[in-house]
Amino acid sequence: MNETLTVETIGHVTVLTFANPPHNHANVRLLQMLSDALAVADQDPECRALVLQSEGRIFCAGADLAAPGDGMGTDAADPLLAFYDRVKALFRNRKPIVAAIQGAAIGAGLGLAVAADFRIAAPEARFSANFVALGFHPGFGLTHTLPRLIGAQRAGQMFLTGARYKPEEALAWGLADRLVPSSDLRAAALDFAREIARNAPLALIETRETMRAGLADAVVEALAREHAKQSRLKPTADYAEGVAAVFERREARFTGR
Repeated sequence: MNETLTVETIGHVTVLTFANPPHNHANVRLLQMLSDALAVADQDPECRALVLQSEGRIFCAGADLAAPGDGMGTDAADPLLAFYDRVKALFRNRKPIVAAIQGAAIGAGLGLAVAADFRIAAPEARFSANFVALGFHPGFGLTHTLPRLIGAQRAGQMFLTGARYKPEEALAWGLADRLVPSSDLRAAALDFAREIARNAPLALIETRETMRAGLADAVVEALAREHAKQSRLKPTADYAEGVAAVFERREARFTGR
């Protein structure tokens, strides 16, 4: 198991740095570590904001589809359901999160980035909801969180093309909040979190709660729908072909079966 999470306190900001080399794939264990750290931060009266960042060149390349349990990192009867049970907790925390996106945020990695309140992006960042390119249905609650963030039309474009979007486009759409040089990324994310953390802590919590009212419950509902759709598509030939094409680095040949 390669997953690690380091927690650092800098003034009133808690910095969470995760790693699962080489591509920082999301799985049950990593999400559990993140949700546990968020729960601790919620109980820490000195923490007013958080930074979420990762090691390496890639923010998070989604789930590792070649790993046991379909990359979910669990031997549960339904690995995807176990994975989504951990996703729910990411939307229950009470304090603002600033994510630093230094490379690809793909699939579940995009979902993790969008779970944060704000995103600071480097020029190398790429955003993609590539599920249909795998013969799959979007997940991680993105069918609710992405339209909520950038609008239904642009979210539909991301979902139905599966394309990768550069940070300039993400900035124009509101998917990224600031674009900074790679060398400044972590400092910029920390500075943004400090801008938040200098304010009254109780007011921050109450204001964020108002801004995100109903979000966690809506994500739970979206996850249930996404899980049902993904379970329906997982046994199809198109899904098998989509996954094979990714690992063989070729264009998929879908047949609608």
